[in-house]
Amino acid sequence: MDVNTDQQKPKKIGLALSGGGIRGVSHLGVIQALTDHGIQFSHISGTSAGAIGAAFIAAGYAPQDFLQMIREARLFKLLRPAMSGGGLVSILKARFLINQYIPHNSFEKLNTRITIAAVDLGEGKLVYFTDGELDLAVLASCCLPGIFKPIVINGHMYIDGGILNNFPVEPLVGNCDLIIGSSCNHLPVITEIKSFGNMIDRAAMIAINASLNTHKSLCDIVIEPHGLGGYGVFDTDCAEEIYMIGYEEGLKAIKGNEILKGVVAGLKGSRKVRKTGSPKDK
Repeated sequence: MDVNTDQQKPKKIGLALSGGGIRGVSHLGVIQALTDHGIQFSHISGTSAGAIGAAFIAAGYAPQDFLQMIREARLFKLLRPAMSGGGLVSILKARFLINQYIPHNSFEKLNTRITIAAVDLGEGKLVYFTDGELDLAVLASCCLPGIFKPIVINGHMYIDGGILNNFPVEPLVGNCDLIIGSSCNHLPVITEIKSFGNMIDRAAMIAINASLNTHKSLCDIVIEPHGLGGYGVFDTDCAEEIYMIGYEEGLKAIKGNEILKGVVAGLKGSRKVRKTGSPKDK
């Protein structure tokens, strides 16, 4: 895509956010870097942790403000499994926090159009939510099977969208001029497994990455920090570190990706034109 002329500058920029537990906080850093350079999004899609990020960013929260909420309200800790009860636990305990910060609870009232991926457990198919109760859609997308009870919406049971699509780029295709993907599931080479939880997390990442390239190919730009492999999906105390990794990777993409450099240059040019006006106006 040539972004160096006014005719070809992308007007609608879509953002796809992968799942990945607390690693999804890296999305906030990526978004902060992009928005710091004037990039705004017309449509955001997300799965699991990416669905949470999509909802809050689309509701108008700045990435740094949402990071502060994560620290103070411990939203991701409420999504952490409590296994001591010996059975499935309800993820609905996190619902009040979403309602507290997004009280209108409506897709339609968000500042940016979003799509949230979840899996219909009964029918065994991927579903994209674009309307209805926002909080239930977000929680359905985060509902890890075997740990949390499925979220029931209109009589259907829903679980984590990452089971069938952990990088939901498809809803953006045909609706955006430029698609940016933020993935937090880079798979590093390792030589040892330190714990049972580490093994489960590693196995999940291998499964996710098996289909990731297909989704990446639909993006014009993919931003995927390589420093996240050492963080587990429930390492909630590492949110600040993960955010900064995403931020640095976002800055690196802006400096090193020709498409992004063209977009940013075009945005700067349009701001200059609006500020100075046309010679004909003088």
